[in-house]
Amino acid sequence: MARKGLGKGLGALLSEYEDIYENATQNNHSEQTFGDEPARVENLAKQVMRNVTSVIEEGSAVELPANQIDPNVNQPRKNFDQTAMNELAESIKTHGIIQPIIVVRNDKRYMIIAGERRWRAAKQIGLATVPAIVKSYTPQQIKEISLIENLQREDLNPIEAARAIRQLMDEYDFTQEQVADRIGKSRSSVANTLRLLNLSAQVIELIVKGRLSSGHAKCLVVVDDAAAQYKLAIAGCDNKINVREFEKLVSEFLNPKPVKPKPVQSLELKQLIADMSRVFATKVTALGNDKRGRIYIDYFTSDDLDRLFALIEQLKP
Repeated sequence: MARKGLGKGLGALLSEYEDIYENATQNNHSEQTFGDEPARVENLAKQVMRNVTSVIEEGSAVELPANQIDPNVNQPRKNFDQTAMNELAESIKTHGIIQPIIVVRNDKRYMIIAGERRWRAAKQIGLATVPAIVKSYTPQQIKEISLIENLQREDLNPIEAARAIRQLMDEYDFTQEQVADRIGKSRSSVANTLRLLNLSAQVIELIVKGRLSSGHAKCLVVVDDAAAQYKLAIAGCDNKINVREFEKLVSEFLNPKPVKPKPVQSLELKQLIADMSRVFATKVTALGNDKRGRIYIDYFTSDDLDRLFALIEQLKP
């Protein structure tokens, strides 16, 4: 039985195992035992598995049972858009999984380091196996690689990215600059991303749901009041206004223009306006005060205008 992709040494070992097993079976009569053959077969099988493990861990792509693979509970990405998942599943159904997922051994199972979307989509359409590359990584490397892979693909929402960066800093005592070097971002970009975690819980939820963009959200970090943050965020949700307009809105909130006090009108002026409204039988308003202002007489139909004209004619000297 020919096997491809296992390497010459391992292929020969498997061949030897088959020969021993077949010979032992042929020599076994109804009441006879194999003698030492069963023990040798068992030992050889264990050696085969050790060599298989060795070959896999060298980084070659292998087909792994989908049900022996688990997602990484510390995976930065927590939200998977179902529409995008359905599209990926249809693509895999047509073309297969072009790029293997990356996993590490976890006891007798495997844990995903990169490629969880592909694994989920494969399970969604019922694939029994998925192509995978098994690696040996430290816990720190696992976190870094998971974060970098998602950032490069832009698969993380801004809050997921910020939380993953914060976890790296907290667990490994990294500075912002050290994290920036590891994930290929500028220090200022890392700092701005982390600041999103200071927003109120309601605003963070809007970002996670994709209703508020990171550009809009970054404008809000200078607003301390949680209620004001949320009110402004709603105004910028769903890209109703662009980032530049939103930035102006936040600036106007923080630096409101002074409101000019309304001019104080005397009782005599108010009485005059009331008398004019009664005489003209329409709305009369005054802007200003006793020293300076304007008086407005409203008309709403042509009949109103004709009536006002007749009154003025009567008042003429």
